[in-house]
Amino acid sequence: MLSYIQGEIVSDGTMLMSASSLVSQDLPLKTMELPEDLEPDNPLWRFALAIWQHSAAQETCLALQGEGWSVTRILCAGWLALNGRAYTGIEEATVTEWRNRVTGSLRSIRRSVPKEQTAYFLLRTNLANLELEAERIELALVWRNSKAPNPEPSNMYASDELIQSNLTAAAPAAGTSPEAKQLLGILRDIISTLQPGGATPC
Repeated sequence: MLSYIQGEIVSDGTMLMSASSLVSQDLPLKTMELPEDLEPDNPLWRFALAIWQHSAAQETCLALQGEGWSVTRILCAGWLALNGRAYTGIEEATVTEWRNRVTGSLRSIRRSVPKEQTAYFLLRTNLANLELEAERIELALVWRNSKAPNPEPSNMYASDELIQSNLTAAAPAAGTSPEAKQLLGILRDIISTLQPGGATPC
């Protein structure tokens, strides 16, 4: 994922870069403008925690993430379907920016740390906790926008068809591969066992 530019603009307009040649120049170093009225503990977050208790759902989401899918988009699509609402795949720019600049950057850093070497265990664990908190804020941003008036309704309340449609709408720009379609089927079946608006099995 993307990382921040490590540099400084000097008076003549040139940029002084850090010694690292691995730093991306795709994103400017600036503070995001974020709302203050977030609700981190919300029904969408509780749904995410509940579905993550299913080992098959966790493995499926991580497999999709490996193919370029966003787990938070998948969870949002599933939660909306469970509550009888369609997911278009369109999201607020702030959500996308947070995912790319913060959540994705933390994930990229964590993956750079050796997993099997015990000397780096604490660092990797702390990075994983930061990544989880970033995902919680990301879902809080989604939840804040999902409360807007006139949400996309659906007449296919919590049906397999709606779940499948929503999950497909969460696909990355590259589209849905045959492998991803199989994984979505597994996830659809798991989500269909959950109660609307909540996190417990039917």
